[in-house]
Parts: sequence; structure tokens; C-alpha cells
Amino acid sequence: MPFTLHLRSRLPSAIRSLILQKKPNIRNTSSMAGELRPASLVVLPRSLAPAFERFCQVNTGPLPLLGQSEPEKWMLPPQGAISETRMGHPQFWKYEFGACTGSLASLEQYSEQLKDMVAFFLGCSFSLEEALEKAGLPRRDPAGHSQAGAYKTTVPCVTHAGFCCPLVVTMRPIPKDKLEGLVRACCSLGGEQGQPVHMGDPELLGIKELSKPAYGDAMVCPPGEVPVFWPSPLTSLGAVSSCETPLAFASIPGCTVMTDLKDAKAPPGCLTPERIPEVHHISQDPLHYSIASVSASQKIRELESMIGIDPGNRGIGHLLCKDELLKASLSLSHARSVLITTGFPTHFNHEPPEETDGPPGAVALVAFLQALEKEVAIIVDQRAWNLHQKIVEDAVEQGVLKTQIPILTYQGGSVEAAQAFLCKNGDPQTPRFDHLVAIERAGRAADGNYYNARKMNIKHLVDPIDDLFLAAKKIPGISSTGVSNWGGYALACALYILYSCAVHSQYLRKAVGPSRAPGDQAWTQALPSVIKGVAVGPAGPCVSWRLGASQLETCWLIACTLRTPQPFLGPRRMRMEEKMLGILVQHKVRSGVSGIVGMEVDGLPFHNTHAEMIQKLVDVTTAQV
Repeated sequence: MPFTLHLRSRLPSAIRSLILQKKPNIRNTSSMAGELRPASLVVLPRSLAPAFERFCQVNTGPLPLLGQSEPEKWMLPPQGAISETRMGHPQFWKYEFGACTGSLASLEQYSEQLKDMVAFFLGCSFSLEEALEKAGLPRRDPAGHSQAGAYKTTVPCVTHAGFCCPLVVTMRPIPKDKLEGLVRACCSLGGEQGQPVHMGDPELLGIKELSKPAYGDAMVCPPGEVPVFWPSPLTSLGAVSSCETPLAFASIPGCTVMTDLKDAKAPPGCLTPERIPEVHHISQDPLHYSIASVSASQKIRELESMIGIDPGNRGIGHLLCKDELLKASLSLSHARSVLITTGFPTHFNHEPPEETDGPPGAVALVAFLQALEKEVAIIVDQRAWNLHQKIVEDAVEQGVLKTQIPILTYQGGSVEAAQAFLCKNGDPQTPRFDHLVAIERAGRAADGNYYNARKMNIKHLVDPIDDLFLAAKKIPGISSTGVSNWGGYALACALYILYSCAVHSQYLRKAVGPSRAPGDQAWTQALPSVIKGVAVGPAGPCVSWRLGASQLETCWLIACTLRTPQPFLGPRRMRMEEKMLGILVQHKVRSGVSGIVGMEVDGLPFHNTHAEMIQKLVDVTTAQV
């Protein structure tokens, strides 16, 4: 049963704890407020205090540091100061050389040792029960009002000077239709500590069984509800153990002390559009939801709307799939390894038969994924391997790509062959890739053949790479996306927006590690750039494919060409798209509509036509809200 000791300091700047001082001498690391709030306690040797303080500062999600005591200022509380409900009950765990060796009702017997130790107070003021009530959900106290379960994950906290441990989380099951309302209530009441770190399959956090929590009592997730996880200050227990100091103490789970100190990052009460979260379902197997701010989501939707135009007047604008760009970019942001395919051999009477529509968008997406330090590879037709190898080598040489990437091929043959290609040792439980992206890639028709826009059969030039997308539908953990050439640029742009979004960034890093401004990140330089008045960027709206269960369904997705203007970028990154298209022209790759070897894509000239659209997209992407 959880217990809390309610003690208020005589001075508004003092912390009151189970280790009470008559004249508190607490170093305050945050702002203060008059109301009491709960905190957990960690007591460490003075020599480790600076390192643990920094460890908390770089892992503020689970370890919001409120304040710390000064060594040699300790005074134990008189017995009358301790709540009678806690008299004789354990309130601290004792650690010796990293091992928990017992529980204690008080630390009186260690009064001498405490003179050379420092107490840290970690905030745990976020009330999930209050958030549930605000979201219109019933309070769900664990059975018997015991301590709610907390789970160790495989998500590592950022290490510092010997302190290293996995993130610990708490969980509550939430109905699907109440997710967004609850997340918004949590962020409003708890700020960064209130924002969940994961919504969906526990195994994505490395939690094998919800029935076996590391601390407290297990929580059951009923069918039809989604397990939602929050960072827990109990993460500190692993940190105390990791430092292996001869002596340390920590509050027992469920035992909190009351302080009138307030976290400096306390929520403002009224969230701005940059902090209001939207919840999006991005995967069913495994179950996975992601979040982004309202403002970031709106930007991506605006991009999608802008690029839904049809400058070729083909009458395909109505095939636009709403929110496809948002869902695909969210999924890619969570991916570790991405496989991209491109190459459409429409000019079967020429060598090479490829068109300029596809490779530029693919390379732009590769460049951004490389900057995000994700694993990325390209898969092409075997007959075109040499061509794409030379294109990538030239792209690296001219600075379009940072490094060489693997170029793969697949000849197919069976469902088993596709699974063996996609999974390590052919095991569907260990996929090699998290996300597959097709950019201007030929898809199999109902009769088993492949056709170009002129309805000419090009099956003899196309390898059955689409089999991989069909097989991926049955492999848990692999998502897929089909986009146009502009869609490749759009995905890079949307990823830029998401990684610039504080709400999504915190969700991605699971609230561990320091938050960083976009300007401090290398990926901000990975987007191609555009200077006003200079047309930069090949592309053109075109038909692309979303893979269904049995066949490829033609759908109009997304298209855009982007290189975000960064004032600090040098000329090397100013004309990446022109360089990329120039590389294709050097290798005699032709425009899809006109068949000319020149600076155009699908009959649309590189200059002028694309420049206006690119600048509009850039303005939306970089606009300050």
C-alpha cells in the first residue's frame, strides 16, 4: 500500500523529507510553489553527487530533479515528526556495492555516514488518476489499492560517469477512442513527465510480460484497450545500483515525501499548438501508436494538400490518400532500417530503359535517413544494378549523399524466398527492415504482367520486387509505403518537421537523453535547399502504388521536391537536386513522357515549373508557428 508523509517546510524554499532538518540547507535546482507535491529520495556519497545530478539532467523524463541537500548539514527528524501510519514500516532500501541488502524504517543508525552524503529529491507529482478523470475515464486504482506496477524496459538511459540503467515505466490500459483525450490531459497536467513514452505492444519496450512487473502489482490490459506507458522515477533505483557505491539509500517504491518545491518544467496549464499532441495509429502488428503536435501535423497536412495538384492534367488528383504522408513519415521516424526501391524501365527500346522519375526522390530520402543515422539500402532490378551503383557513386562524389549505401537485388521465386530476404535467417520474428518504400516502381497488374504508361508490357525488364511488399504484409514489424518521386521529397520534408517537433522528439527518445534544438542536429543540413529565384528540384506528380493483400492498387499519393533553405549552409548543399538530375542525364537516363535526355522529369522542365512549387513547400516547412 503506498504511503506518503505530509510535511511542509517553514520556509517556502525548503524541502521536507523523511530525513528532516530543523534548519534545512537544501540546494534548490528548480522553481518553487506553495503547494505540497510528492517526491522520491536518493541518498548518495558526496563524491558521486555531481555525476548523479548530471545523470538526472540528461534524463529528465524519468528523473525530474527538484533539489538536493548539502553534506554535513543532516539532522534526523524526531520520532514525532514521522506519520504514525509509517512508524516501524520500511521506508528506505539500503544499497551496498550495487546490491539492495535490506529495508529500513529510518536512517538514524547511519547519522555519521550521512554527514558525508547528499540527498536528491526526484519529482513524482504527475497524477495519472487526475488525468484519467479530466479525460472522462474512471480512476483505475490497482486491486486492493496497492502499488501500481512498474516495468523495466530495454530502453537505456543516457549514461554518465558510471551511472547507467534502463528506463522504468508505469502502465495503464486505455480504450482506443480515449487515447488522444487522455494524452492531452496528461500533457496539460504533467508537462514532459505527463507525456507517455509508448502506446502499444509492450515488447517494443522490451517488456515480455505485463504480469511480471519489476516493482508493485501487475496491471491487466483488457482486450480492445491499448497499454500506455509513462516514465517512472523508479528508474533511479537502477542508477543507484549501477554506481556500485559502498553505501546508498533510496525510497522504497510507493513511499514518497512531500515538498513545496516545484519542477522548473512544470506544465503551463494551457498548451500551445506546439505542445498539444495528436495521436496516430501507425501499426497493427505490432500494435503501435505515435504522437506529434497539432502544429506539426497541420504542416504535414498542408504539404500534402499543396502537392495534390495535377500539373500534367491527368485527372488523378482524386486518388490522393488523406493523411498518408503523415502516417508514413511517423512510421519512418520510428524505423531503424529502411529499404527503398525505385526504377521504372518505361523506355524499353533504349539503353538504359529507366526514366528520371523516381531515383531523385529516392536519393533525397536516402540522404535524410542517413543524416538521421538510420540503416538504409536500395533494391533495384538486377539488370540495372551497375547503373544504380554508378549513380550512387557519383552522388557520393558530388556531395549529394554522405556515404555509399548497399544496393541490393531480388529475383524472387516464392513466398519463402521473399521471407528469407526480408528476415534474418528467414525468421519472421527478426525482420531485417522496419519499413519498405517504393518510389516510382512498376507494380504487377492483375494478369501478372508489368506495364508502362503506354500500356506496353515490360515484364522482361522488371524483377518481382513487389513480392517483398506483399510478403511484408504478413511479417510483424514491417510497414510499407508507395509514393511518387515528389513523394520521396515529401517524406524527407515531413521527417524534418517531425524531428523539429518537441512532442514527437520526446516520444521518439522515450523521454531519456537531453532535448536538443533542431539547429544543433546534423539532420537539419540533410534536406536539399532552394534559393528564391533559383529553380531547384526535379519531380512531377505521377501515379504510384500502395500494395494491397493480393494486388497493387493504383493510388495517387504524395509528391514534392524539397530542399529546405538553411542560411548557414554553404554552396555545396545549395543545388543538390540539379546535381542529382545532372548525374542521371550523364548516364543517359530519359524523361518519362518526352523520352529526351535532358533536365526534365515526366515532360516537366527542371527550371521554372518546379521552382514555384518548391518555394511554397519550403515556406510551409520552415514557417515559424
